[in-house]
Amino acid sequence: MTRGVLHYDVGDQVELYLLIKSSTKGIASNGKPFLTLILQDKSGDIEAKLWDASDEDVKVFQAQTIVKVSGDLQNYRGRQQLKLRQIRPANSQEGVQISDFLETAPITKDEITSKITQYIFEMKNPNIQRITRHLMKKHQSEFLEFPAATKNHHEFVSGLAYHVVSMLDLAQAIAALYPSLDKDLLYAGVILHDLGKVMELSGPISTSYTVEGNLLGHITIMVNEIGKAAEELNIHGEEVMVLQHLVLSHHGKLEWGSPKVPMIKEAEILHYIDNLDAKMNMLDRALERVKPGEFSERVFALENRSFYKPVFHK
Repeated sequence: MTRGVLHYDVGDQVELYLLIKSSTKGIASNGKPFLTLILQDKSGDIEAKLWDASDEDVKVFQAQTIVKVSGDLQNYRGRQQLKLRQIRPANSQEGVQISDFLETAPITKDEITSKITQYIFEMKNPNIQRITRHLMKKHQSEFLEFPAATKNHHEFVSGLAYHVVSMLDLAQAIAALYPSLDKDLLYAGVILHDLGKVMELSGPISTSYTVEGNLLGHITIMVNEIGKAAEELNIHGEEVMVLQHLVLSHHGKLEWGSPKVPMIKEAEILHYIDNLDAKMNMLDRALERVKPGEFSERVFALENRSFYKPVFHK
């Protein structure tokens, strides 16, 4: 593969194969239809506009279509955009496949599985351990494939599992500093907090929300899953309710979509760990695109701020 689309500079001309992540129809001020295309490769994604789009264009340039594009990198309102000169669907003889364009977690599925298995093994409370192991086993294949979100953070193949492993390592370090924390609860909360996303989201390619995701959301889905697991395993202890509370409160604030605010010490820490790992991922991805001495694009999920990369940073 050639270098990624995000590794070009503004003003560069590009000729690349890219995957359409999403395609949205709009109407321009002159009354003519256009398509907003989000195009991706392993380096990330970029927006492009296809002006004067015909009905045939709308049919052809759908999500999950590989296209050959040529165009110019430009800056539009502080964000990189690809100004298209030409675009066409790739054909089967060109030797490209969807997996060539999907960004993936920086560690393997085997490494992820091994680490999570070890954290579950370390749990001493049998009720917490059994519920966590049961739900991980039930959803393991999707958990190892799915992104953590449709946008903003860890929106890549295995992003959900990578997010969880990063959070577990954070939880371990924090628990070592604060021994009064219940490690079993904290580790289980980390593993289970976003597991409902395997039903909330459609999958790792052109990720969108399922009907269940739109109507219930991953928090409600997971609270129900914990209840079902406890019934199947014949577990009736307080641990069931506390695990459900960790999931219900992990967004931290009601205005951030949390049905409950944290009311258990481990729930409060889970929220901070989740927030920290998500924000670090957003920052790393935004700053990866800029040279030292430059500002990043505005990061919507971080109060629409731009971040500066100091000149002495490598």
